[in-house]
Amino acid sequence: MPPRTSQDAEPAQTPAAPRPALRVAVLADSDTRWKWGALTARRLTAESAGDGQDARPVEVSGLLLRGRATPTPRQLAEVGEVGIDAGRVREVTAVEFLHTVRDEGYDLVVLALVGGGVQAMLHGLAALNLPRRPVVVTGYVGVVYEKLADGLLLRHGADVVLANSAHDAERFRAVYEGVGADASAVTEAALPFLGGAPYRPEEGRDTVVFAAQPSVPASRADRTYLLRRLVEHARLHPRREVLLKLRSKPGEHTTHIEELPYQKLAQRLPGGLPPNFRLVYGHMGEVLDRTDLLVTVSSTAALESLHRRIPTAILTDLGVREPLGNHHFVGSGLLTSWDRLDGGTRPKPDTEWVAGQGVAADGSYGTAYDTARAKVTALLGTGQLPPLAPYYTPATAPGYLPGILGRHHLAPDGTPLPGAAAAQEPGRVRGAVRETVRNAARGAYRHGVQRVAPVIRRMGDL
Repeated sequence: MPPRTSQDAEPAQTPAAPRPALRVAVLADSDTRWKWGALTARRLTAESAGDGQDARPVEVSGLLLRGRATPTPRQLAEVGEVGIDAGRVREVTAVEFLHTVRDEGYDLVVLALVGGGVQAMLHGLAALNLPRRPVVVTGYVGVVYEKLADGLLLRHGADVVLANSAHDAERFRAVYEGVGADASAVTEAALPFLGGAPYRPEEGRDTVVFAAQPSVPASRADRTYLLRRLVEHARLHPRREVLLKLRSKPGEHTTHIEELPYQKLAQRLPGGLPPNFRLVYGHMGEVLDRTDLLVTVSSTAALESLHRRIPTAILTDLGVREPLGNHHFVGSGLLTSWDRLDGGTRPKPDTEWVAGQGVAADGSYGTAYDTARAKVTALLGTGQLPPLAPYYTPATAPGYLPGILGRHHLAPDGTPLPGAAAAQEPGRVRGAVRETVRNAARGAYRHGVQRVAPVIRRMGDL
């Protein structure tokens, strides 16, 4: 047989070109919503970033909507691992965000905002008239115990409205269908930040953690009462470590305004603080790693605790009332009081109630996002998505919608109001000066909300 020549050789295989990256933008307006949005984006795109031949790299951009609750670098660092470098997260106005979406060509946008912010961004995105718009996802950061109809209708129009449990999905659909709105966007999932090892008691460890909330309860008397009972619990059990888990330091904001920080109330408590009582910050998951009993009024931390099967107590000392949010836990088996906790009672959760709340304590959490991920993947594969169609329009809510859009400097048709577009000043010096002025103005605004406004409100009550 004659030797093969180069002309007879089989042609070399050309390596397949890498698939273009899936571009995702997360827009958040507080530290907690940033955590929810970033982790939601990761869970929804987990298969795209897999190891298979068809794996598609995922690029997630972090954007913070400028406002009273814009998280500080410290708060971003304490959120925990979300897969996005906090140093690469940038702050934007609503109009700047819309310009970024227009210019960057994102495939997926996660709106981790309060309801009014979601509604404004939906109308703003619709007004862009992009030839190929991104898939839009939104949802709730925790327990939905107030303003159910208002919050849901402000989120209507997104391609996917995530519900954190079967219980929430049923309620969400009922609201949409009850007003004649399309409910197909409602998709059951779970809270994206659940995780951690299941609870295991450790010999010699006895730690009680009270998960504080910025605005629940609201009054000085109620917050002082809870702090006093927590400190008394520490004194009654001197061998027990008692921790007050705080969300923010004085002057910082979270999802809700905290007018009466526990840190300041603790400084004025008669008798001081016992040695086994401490105030702690940081990532909630790390605190739960060493928790033997989680106590709260209605914090979402209770769901994280239940997911890990940590003993959990919901306080009834101030009543079971809608403004406190603890009414959500009716039927849970977790409602109790400080008197009972002082005496050694440990509530036992109702398994049926827990199963309906999306905490996936039965080990099903690994599949909780399968349906949502499949829906997003299908939408991403659609050549041309239909226009965004929120329930609220200038025709259906002419006395409500313009005010919501106006707060974000958008006209009733979703376009930027005159003068709202940020001037792109050339030059590093002018840009630095502009940023310095913005920071100073933001600091003054936060000072007004945190310090001045509460004083004015208290004076008005005199």
